[in-house]
Order: sequence, then C-alpha cells, then structure tokens
Amino acid sequence: MPDLGKVGVVTVTYNSAAVITAFLESMFRQEHDNFILYVIDNCSADETLEIVSHHQDPRIVVIANKSNGGVAEGNNQGIREALKADCEYILLVNNDTEFGPSLLSSLRRDCKTYECDMIVPKIMYHDRPDVIWCAGGKFSRLRGSANHLGGDRKDVGQFDVPRQVEYAPTCCMLIRPAVFRRVGLMDARYFVYFDDTDFCFRARRAGQKLYYTPSTRLFHKVASLTGGGTSSFHLLYTTRNHVYYLAKNYGWLHCLYYLPLYQLRLASKLLTGRLPMDGFRVSQAGFWQGVRMAVASRDRGHTVYPDIAREKGQFS
Repeated sequence: MPDLGKVGVVTVTYNSAAVITAFLESMFRQEHDNFILYVIDNCSADETLEIVSHHQDPRIVVIANKSNGGVAEGNNQGIREALKADCEYILLVNNDTEFGPSLLSSLRRDCKTYECDMIVPKIMYHDRPDVIWCAGGKFSRLRGSANHLGGDRKDVGQFDVPRQVEYAPTCCMLIRPAVFRRVGLMDARYFVYFDDTDFCFRARRAGQKLYYTPSTRLFHKVASLTGGGTSSFHLLYTTRNHVYYLAKNYGWLHCLYYLPLYQLRLASKLLTGRLPMDGFRVSQAGFWQGVRMAVASRDRGHTVYPDIAREKGQFS
C-alpha cells in the first residue's frame, strides 16, 4: 500500500555545483513537505556532493555512484528506491531547474483531478522566464521523433488550458508507481537524450495517460550541464540515440524510410551551413553508433519493451 502523500523526488547530478543550491532551495520551500529527495550522483568531480551534504535534512538520500552510468540509469536507481519506499508518486526532475513552493502540491492535486497516470507542468526558460520551453508535446510519425508544444513562444496564455498530451520530457514529470510496473523503467542504453521520448512512447502504447497542467511553472536552465545543442557531446548522443530509438520502436522495415531521410537532413544542414564539417563528422559517428546499438540490442533478444518482465517481477 503506497504511503499516501509521500513523493519520491529523483534528480540525477553530474558536476552540478553551479545549479544544485538553487534547486535544493526550491525543494525545501515546498508547501507539500512529505517527500524523499533521492540525489543520484554520477561521479561528480566538482563540489556537488559537498554542497548537498551541507543540508542536514533526513529527507535527502544520496546515492554516490563510482562512475557515470548516465541519466537514464541514474533515474532508474532513484525510481527503484522510491518504489521500495512505497511512495504515492515519483517525481523525475532535473536539478538545473528552479520552481515555486506549490510545485509538488499542484502536480499531486492536478494528477488526481484529471485522473491521469503522469503529469507535467508548464516549463519556461530560466533566462527568459516569459518564453515557453515546453507545454507538453506530441509524437511526429513523419520524423520519427517527438516535438515540444509551445517551444520558444512568448507566454501570453495560449497554453493555459490543461489537456492530455502524448509526450513530455522528464525534465519534470510526476508519475504514479503503477506506470513503472506496467511499462518498465527507463532504457539505460540511451545514457542521456531520447530516454524520456522512448519512455513516453512505451507508456502511450501501454495506455497510460499523460497530462499537461499550466497551473504551475518550472524554470529550466536549458543545456546548462551538457554544453548546449551545438556541442560535440550533444550532437553525438542525440544522433546516436535517435537512430537507436527509431530502430527499436518503429522496426527495421520503417527504418528503410527513416534512416536515409535522417542522412539527407544531416547533409542538408552541412550544405546550408547550419552544421559545420566537424559537427557533421560527429553526427555521422553517432549515426553509425546508433545502428550498431540497435543491431546489438536485437541480437541480445531485446524487444520493443526491454526489461519489462524483469522489472515487473522485481516490483510485484
């Protein structure tokens, strides 16, 4: 029986010293104070853990990994702990975010009101607090990916109606524990990027309802910890993981359409100057890594829903 009211908050840190203090201040201002904060640290080399340790609060549980296992597996570690603790809800949230004191209470209330399985707030840019980063999202079968709704648009109330959505990033997502029992955990093979797209895709296939609520806002310091959208790290992992996601969820037959189209988009960006040659080379390396990942996954016998049977057994 879940501990009614208790929220397991999971955040994955990696050299997060520049942002973790503001995040912790946001957490400890929450009106709903019945929570456990699971800080999963992926072997930070800065003062992240030292800063966290200054907060002598019994609600903080730190798991200090000896190596960087990625965001997806870091989330899984926290989810497992929250499930063991019989939390009523599990909140996945980035620590490069700030938010007001009603975040937990509003998300819990709205999740119950709309009788949904997962719920996300309106997410704004931290450095442009009147501009939307994400107001929920949807899947694009044409592109084989997911799109943010409202992205980079000034907030003038056009996304102030709560509604069911197909997709949202796990930058901030409140989830009922039963979802993980039905869908499984995050696919750790992604490491970072597209793990949330994959999770939402699987959840939607399993009939889980995801809702967007504008009743509370969260401010995101976008890409502050990964070098931004033009870094080699970002290009490599987004390309690699997009290819893996396509092969895993749409199948090899559909990839006869998606993968050549992907290569055409990369070539177009190169020819029009939107992607420098160095970036193109990095993207090509990521593309073929993604193909090899998908082939290796298929050879190991993983299906579209990897690890569900194992995870169901673990949490039943």
